[in-house]
Order: sequence, then structure tokens, then C-alpha cells
Amino acid sequence: MSENNSVNGTATSTPITSPFLKALVQQIRAQDSYGTYRNWADELILKPFVVTKQKKREISIEGEVDLATISRINAFFRAVASSIEKETGLISHVVVDLGHEGFGWALVFSGRLLLTVKTLRDAHRYGFDSLEKLEEEGASFVNKGIDLAKRFPEVGNI
Repeated sequence: MSENNSVNGTATSTPITSPFLKALVQQIRAQDSYGTYRNWADELILKPFVVTKQKKREISIEGEVDLATISRINAFFRAVASSIEKETGLISHVVVDLGHEGFGWALVFSGRLLLTVKTLRDAHRYGFDSLEKLEEEGASFVNKGIDLAKRFPEVGNI
């Protein structure tokens, strides 16, 4: 891999400034027990989250959901939980229940308080049109979770 950590020279040198995207990269690197992503650019690490509509049409929804896709879903919601926890101080947990057909849900909770809920369907095709859409959806989950945590702190502390 080259000095700029790009594949075919396609990576940009623009640093990631979004707090959510930084949290997502941090979660992916935290799960990297072999240090594969240690020297990779943030954009390259986030690249698998960008799945164009054309690419989604090419992905079959038959069979089991790919382990890499499940890992991306888990990393996304762990980043949501981490961001909420950083802002509110409430310990947040993630539960992803995904059937082999690609249907299920993702929950982020603290104590007895359900901070975010996402129903997943066609998880085989999980991804976003762009990094901007990824950041928007992640920040939306984080903001809603923070709002609930601040409105009901007594439930989140149980």
C-alpha cells in the first residue's frame, strides 16, 4: 500500500471532521485485533459503507447476510452508542438482532431507556449513497438519542 493509503490513487487527503464519522472510524479500528487498519486513511476505512443504488441492485438478497455487512451494521450502531455516551455520560449498549433473511432491528439503550431503534430490512444491501448521507443518518440517530437521554435521565441511569 502506498504512502497515502489509497487504492489506485483514489483516496482524498481531506481529513474527516464529522464527530460521528470519527467515532465510526474509531469503532472499526477498535475491533481490528490484527492492526490491519492502523495506517489506513479514514476515507478508505469508511469506503465499504458507501453503496450506490446501482451496486445495491447487484447485491443478491438470497442466502445469509455477509459477515462483513453485519460487522458494518454493528460498527455503525456502536458509533451511535459511543457518541451518545460521550455527550450524556450514560453507558450505552447496542443490540443487533438480524435474521438470516436480512430482517431485524438495531437497538441502542441505556439502563431501561431505549435511545434509538432502527428496523433493518434487506440488510444484505446495507449502505449509504455517500459519506454525507452516512454522516447525516448517524448524526440523526445520535441527536435523537441525546435528546431522549437528556429528557429522561432517571430512566437511563437505572
